[in-house]
Amino acid sequence: MAGNDNLHQSRSGKTDEFYTPLSMIENELKHYKQHFKGKTVFCNADDPAFSDDGVDHFGDGLGGYTSNFWRYFQLNFEELGLKKLIATHYDPEKPTYKLELSGDRNEDGIISNLDVVKTPLRTNGDFRSPECIEALKEADIVVTNPPFSLFREYIAQLMEYGKDFLVIGNMNAVTYKEILPLVVQNKIWLGYNSGHFWFRVPDYYEEKKTDFKIDEDGQKWRRMGNICWFTNLDIAKRHEEMILFRKYNETDYPKYDNYNAIHIKKTDEIPMDYFDVMAVPITFMAQYNPDQFEILGDSRFHDGQDFSDDINILNGKTTYRRLLIRRKQHEN
Repeated sequence: MAGNDNLHQSRSGKTDEFYTPLSMIENELKHYKQHFKGKTVFCNADDPAFSDDGVDHFGDGLGGYTSNFWRYFQLNFEELGLKKLIATHYDPEKPTYKLELSGDRNEDGIISNLDVVKTPLRTNGDFRSPECIEALKEADIVVTNPPFSLFREYIAQLMEYGKDFLVIGNMNAVTYKEILPLVVQNKIWLGYNSGHFWFRVPDYYEEKKTDFKIDEDGQKWRRMGNICWFTNLDIAKRHEEMILFRKYNETDYPKYDNYNAIHIKKTDEIPMDYFDVMAVPITFMAQYNPDQFEILGDSRFHDGQDFSDDINILNGKTTYRRLLIRRKQHEN
């Protein structure tokens, strides 16, 4: 299958094995409950039944799960009013499978692993495989932590099949040439939570001096920066107006040497009385309200063109890559 070598190399390089804590999932998904009623949810980067030690914990209550996404949706299946829950995962070395949960199948009064149907896959569970694509077609919403190294392809597939989604990624992805046009067109935006988060990692991950810890159970953890949730589900936060209180002046808001835009150091320093082009940090996305601002591009892609050099040169020096935005003016 085209592109499979890329995924295999990524996983072989041991760069994409970051397991999401249940608390992180709960803190985000509590804001989306209205979106799930009667829907089929697909977690297509999740192995719920096997732990890191390779032991099959399927049928062992709710413990031993690698995927807390599956655990969350199984625990909240009835409360969310789900129609169905599906999960697949990638593994180049061991047989993979699809799990499906459609409610209290055995009619014993509870939702448990006894209600789950486990079907072996013919392929390795790559999200681009025919089997996984068929499951994707059946789904209404995709929720997972996809491999960061394949984020461009992953989002492109979701857009191709017109799926709703809520997935974890790095905020810097908003500047990818494949992602930025979707941001500009308001086809993708950020969820509620962003920042630095701890992820459980396999034992074979090397220890680091910073952003690394081992808990009392011997489990390794790594902290990842600029992590956020990408979604196309409408949420209340997206329509909260940013309170602006600073006033524009030429000293605090210099213009770039090679482009007609002012430099904004921090998002909370956006002036209340400026309605032309501004260059803001990428973290602006966490507070972006499409009713209040429009995103024009970034310091490489703007005015509908893709440039090879940054436009944000200030006093002869290139600043960090930034988003270009403009305030929307509303009639009183």
